[in-house]
Amino acid sequence: MKAAVLHEYGGPSKLQYEDFDDPVAGTGELLVRVAAASINPIDYKMRSGEARTRFPVEFPAILGRDFSGVVRTVGEGVTGFEGGERVMGLAWKTYAELVVVKASDTVRVPDTMELTTAAALPLVLLTGGQLIRLGTAIEQGQTVLVSGAVGGVGRAAVRTAKIAGAKVIAGVRKKQMDEAQEIGADQVIALDDDEAMAKVGFLDAVADTVGGKTAEALLGKVKQGGVFASVLGPPANAAMHPTVKVVPVMAKPDAGMLAELAEEVASGRLVIPIDRMLPLAEAGEGQAAAEKGGIGKVLLTV
Repeated sequence: MKAAVLHEYGGPSKLQYEDFDDPVAGTGELLVRVAAASINPIDYKMRSGEARTRFPVEFPAILGRDFSGVVRTVGEGVTGFEGGERVMGLAWKTYAELVVVKASDTVRVPDTMELTTAAALPLVLLTGGQLIRLGTAIEQGQTVLVSGAVGGVGRAAVRTAKIAGAKVIAGVRKKQMDEAQEIGADQVIALDDDEAMAKVGFLDAVADTVGGKTAEALLGKVKQGGVFASVLGPPANAAMHPTVKVVPVMAKPDAGMLAELAEEVASGRLVIPIDRMLPLAEAGEGQAAAEKGGIGKVLLTV
């Protein structure tokens, strides 16, 4: 098969489009012919070596977490899937023509959804969903602020919190205020507006996707006994707020949640913007664009 292969840590140009051995589905697994993969921050952090402490890379390596495609082979012991079905999920080594995935981590692509665009969904939906349900554990009637709310993870978090019956405040930059009006939050505030931030009352929870000084400021807005959940780890000033529960969140496969939130996308109640689609051979160009930030999802079509 063809794949985008990494032979050493470095910049986007280190991703080389070349031949690689075909994977084989084992017990409980599916072999999927990939239609598309999407680029996530963990991909370029693994490529550069920034994430080597938590996610060391064994070279030669294939990066990628998200995939959508068509089942080619069903491994021993798998029930509920058959060849030819359209599927998506969270896996590893997805920048390739073929990927082996756990059947238990895989879901069918909704009938009304384009197969390629489905690749944009797994990691952002699961991260945003788990940030709310496992991180904040927000309940009906409580108030949660989602930082970075117009990003893919932020949008998924806003929608998940609304499903839970929470009051949701979308925290964005001033220049994103208009865009944020369309994502379904109850209120929108500019996190880079000191006057607006000063008016924020105590919150039951914060779902953080931005980190840094913004996270430190938001931690001070959480009430005693409240929760600060983040995909970027504890803020630097966490020790100064011992009465707030700080919860780090890292996405893990959850087929039920992925299927549920994918239906929210299919229905139009949740929108994950896609900026561009590039052929897999241009994975380096795609990562360079995604790494600059400020854009929607970048997909690699196969």
